[in-house]
Order: sequence, then C-alpha cells, then structure tokens
Amino acid sequence: MAQSAPSRTLHELADGVYVWLQPGGESGVSNAGVIVDDDGVTIVDTMMVRSQWEPFAEAVKALDVPMRRIVLTHGHIDHVGGTKAFPHAGVFASPQTSAVLDQHMPIDAYKTFMSAFEEEFDDLAELGTRPATHLIDGAASLTPRVEVLPASGHTEGDVIVLVADADVCFPGDLCFFGVTPLAFQGDPAKWADMLEAVVDLADTIVPGHGPVGGEREVRELQAYLRACVDAKGDPSAIPPGPWDSWLERERPHAVCECSSWKTSGRWWFVNAWPTPG
Repeated sequence: MAQSAPSRTLHELADGVYVWLQPGGESGVSNAGVIVDDDGVTIVDTMMVRSQWEPFAEAVKALDVPMRRIVLTHGHIDHVGGTKAFPHAGVFASPQTSAVLDQHMPIDAYKTFMSAFEEEFDDLAELGTRPATHLIDGAASLTPRVEVLPASGHTEGDVIVLVADADVCFPGDLCFFGVTPLAFQGDPAKWADMLEAVVDLADTIVPGHGPVGGEREVRELQAYLRACVDAKGDPSAIPPGPWDSWLERERPHAVCECSSWKTSGRWWFVNAWPTPG
C-alpha cells in the first residue's frame, strides 16, 4: 500500500535508507534515494533541473558522510540531470545509459515536452551531465548493502537498486505509482513481466514517479500495462481500473501505440537523449 511520506526532504524509510520524493510525479518530476554505508553514501538518481537537485544535494551533504557513488536507474533526463551536483562520486550506469550521457541533449525538445521547466533547461544545457565512470553489465554488489540488477521494460537499459537488509528497492521508472507510465521507449509486455520480479525483491518499493508503495501498486501497474498490450493500439479498449484516477491519463494513446508497434514487429525508434519519465 502507498506510504505517506513528506516531499522535498530526505525521509528515512529504514536504517540509513532515505527517499527524496517530489510531489505529483508527472513528466519531469521524479524521485531519488540515498543509502548510507560504512564508506559513505550511494545516491540513486539525481532528478533533472537545478530547482530539483540543488536542495537534494544540500540535504545529502548535510548527512556529513562522503558521497561515494551515484547509480542511475536509466538514461532519461529527469533522472540524470543532476549528476554534476556530486562531482566526486562515481557514476554507475548501464551501457545504454552511458551512451545517452555521451550524446548531445535536445534542449528544444525538452522545452516543448516539459514546458513547466522551460526557463531552467538553458541552465541544464550549459551545465551538462557527467559521463558514466563504471558500467553495470551484470548483477553486482557495489557495497555490503547495495546490489544492482540489470533489467528492461521501461528502457533497454534499466537498473534496479536493491537494499536487501532494509527490504527496500529502487526500480526507477519500472514503477510509476499513481501516475500513468510513459512507455515510448519501452516494451509494455516485457515491462509487465519484469514487474513479476520486482514484487519479489522487497516489500517497500520506491518508484521513479509517485509515492512509495509495495506489491499492490506494482500489481495495478502490471495490470494496466497488460491491458494496454491487449488493447492493440486502441486506448478505448482499456477497461476501467484504478488507472482512471492516475495523473497524466492522456498518455494511454502513446502506451497503446507502443504496444501495437512492438507486437506487430515494428519498432518505434527514438534518437539521442530521450524525453522522460
């Protein structure tokens, strides 16, 4: 069940495991996390523009422990835009995310897609992001507490961060809770199947967008993705469900179209830096 937690502050979910939630969870508004180990902290995602990542970075600094690692759950700009706020941390990412970080940012496209942040994108373009320093090409334990697990579904380069001793996982945008998922770069059928593994990892799940949740929220998302696949490109064929009250319900057309293209053997190619979620 979704957990009530304050937004725009480091909220401790378990011993040394923090979440930074942004209210809402719509396009460009993502979550981040912090895990404290004996040697310092691991940061999970870095949000997008300065107004988001600057207070987060200040809160992490206030923990007064070394900032050792950033793990990026995927390459969308609303999760990687703040990497330069942590200049001394290693940047761990999938090969696919690493490739995105090495490309030019399509700032004009971001301004169109996320007009609420239009005034901040020029600053982001000037600042840029950091490249990956370490590639995640298989399951690995980065620290005694932090395990990274390659995945796919939302993108081909998803990464799940698991803190098993705290029963918490950070699956990035494999999980949207209370927000309609963005699937233009994803495979909804594969994504729904991947969620079967997510529910077995931990009881507490920090989504890329929306409030902290658990198995119920994952099952609702899984049912929605499968409904999109079954709709075969027709949003009107999606039955009523809990998703009717989710934010950004205008997205089903994109999700259904993506599902239709995947199942018909066609692929929707997206070049360079993808737009979020």
